[in-house]
Amino acid sequence: MSVKSIPKKTERGSRVKLGGSVLGLLVLENGRQVRARMSQLSLNGGLVSLAHPLDEGIQVTVVFHLGCTSVRCRARTMFPMWATQGCLQPLTFVDLEEASRISLGSELEKLVRAGASPDQE
Repeated sequence: MSVKSIPKKTERGSRVKLGGSVLGLLVLENGRQVRARMSQLSLNGGLVSLAHPLDEGIQVTVVFHLGCTSVRCRARTMFPMWATQGCLQPLTFVDLEEASRISLGSELEKLVRAGASPDQE
């Protein structure tokens, strides 16, 4: 995926499976911070591994670092799925800035080329 082919917010792009190798932080509206491991990531959102699920539809601030890119943006939680340890919580990015979107797209492209497991849909 090149910078020119980065999907718009309404398009579904490829997802990269990270297997929890990227640490993240979710900051709730009340200021509470929840540590997370990124299980999957795309330009539209991700799937994070949490010890306890969050309610569906709440707004959080997601903070994580991938390669040379630091991302801090608002996201909305979706319905959690129970896993063997804790849960997997899907997130949809709400206001990922264009510069962050381009940088994140570049980092995801590097992971795909390096042999990470992308899902295309």
